[in-house]
Amino acid sequence: MNLDGYPAYERSAEERYVQTLVTNTMGNTFYADGQSLLIEAEALHREMAQRDPQFMAKALVYARGEGYMRLQPLYGLAILSAYRPDLFARIFLKVVQIPSDLSDFLTILQGMGRGEGGRAVKRQVNRFLAGVSEYWAVKYNGRGRGYSLGDAIATAHPKPADLKQQALYRYLRGQEANLSLLPQVHALEQLKQATSEAERLYWIETGKLPHEVVTGAVKPTKAIWEALIGQMPTFALLRHLNALERAGVLEERHNLQAVTDRLTDRRALAKARILPFRFAKAFRQVEHPVLRDALRDAAEYTFEHLPDLEGRTAIFLDISGSMTGDYLQIGSVFALALYKKTEGDSLFWLFDTVAEDAKPSRRDSILSQAERIRTRGGTDTGAPVRKLLAKRHKVEQIVIITDEQQNAGSPFYEALAKYRAKVNPGVKAFIVDVSPYRGAMVPQQDPGTFYIYGWSDTVLSYIAQSARGYGSMVERIEAIDIDN
Repeated sequence: MNLDGYPAYERSAEERYVQTLVTNTMGNTFYADGQSLLIEAEALHREMAQRDPQFMAKALVYARGEGYMRLQPLYGLAILSAYRPDLFARIFLKVVQIPSDLSDFLTILQGMGRGEGGRAVKRQVNRFLAGVSEYWAVKYNGRGRGYSLGDAIATAHPKPADLKQQALYRYLRGQEANLSLLPQVHALEQLKQATSEAERLYWIETGKLPHEVVTGAVKPTKAIWEALIGQMPTFALLRHLNALERAGVLEERHNLQAVTDRLTDRRALAKARILPFRFAKAFRQVEHPVLRDALRDAAEYTFEHLPDLEGRTAIFLDISGSMTGDYLQIGSVFALALYKKTEGDSLFWLFDTVAEDAKPSRRDSILSQAERIRTRGGTDTGAPVRKLLAKRHKVEQIVIITDEQQNAGSPFYEALAKYRAKVNPGVKAFIVDVSPYRGAMVPQQDPGTFYIYGWSDTVLSYIAQSARGYGSMVERIEAIDIDN
């Protein structure tokens, strides 16, 4: 049974594990609170660590690198360290990529009652600390906010390679250090003591200080925000558009141009690997028409490099009440991007307990169209397939984006079987599950159905590859070489 009491199917342990890694953010959802999801996730992590630790290691690397997730891969890594220290060591630096990862990993270990994790963990922490830069030191130290870099150094006792690293370690531990060896750190300390805006601007620009550090050290004025525009990474700029707008920064034409140029830089967007729904969230928060146009373009550019999907496709988006919030934002953006990638050779329908044509446009932007889609009603996953059958529309693949929590009508799989029997026996079905719930709509043994979990832009690429004969997500993960 699913969480709405409707009959559902079980998926394999491997599929359930991948689903947990790339959809479970440990936060509350429509049907489950964060604590219950965490308990279920821990059980799956431990089950996989005993059942197939090699697959677990590969799945953790996939979830952090391609799924763009952090907390679940870190949680799994902490559990793997207790069962297979050898595999843990091989993937540590692929999962723990930035200091905040290390902080959360050590906090998770402590929360499990494992203290500092033992020698195997300390060796890997030392490997990470050997690569800590001055930039990381000012950006991520965060003394007094959980497990800091200074705490990690005190725990692992790494040996500095030279005088500069020795000064860096001493600074991170809050000890007296030779700041002449650390110009960026020196700039930060001077910023904290500056008494005028001119002094603050000087040290911000001299030290090229990260925006998080600056806004944490001083109250940002319009002039300070202007100084930070060029130094903020693309994702940070996207997250702070609302703040820039409120501060009046974008009233200046040259500032507005600088921001829109950054947001529509194709190369920078490809490098930033921003989740597509982040653009939708920013789009809802800002009002400036030029800024909204830039976000429209940015979302389109995000999907430019993905392959086109060949063959007639039916795209079904679940708009039932349980899809409210991020699920609908994510699903709407993906569905519309997929529609455009079919070059118009597709159907795009919305469904709750009935299915209707979304009347999509290939010319209108993804974000403008996604903004108009709203949730409503219950869930009948069979409704769009029944309509497809009634109209005798022949398609090569069906893509349904849903949280799978059916509570009305007839099951998706029953309708799919009838469609295959009467219209196209070879139709492939792709179920894009954006939730961490365990019940599935299709039995494990159906070779023509592919499950896809999560919401990174790799989902569309995977659908295109699978339509040409590529295997399941589990098979894709099994092919990962964790040593490269």
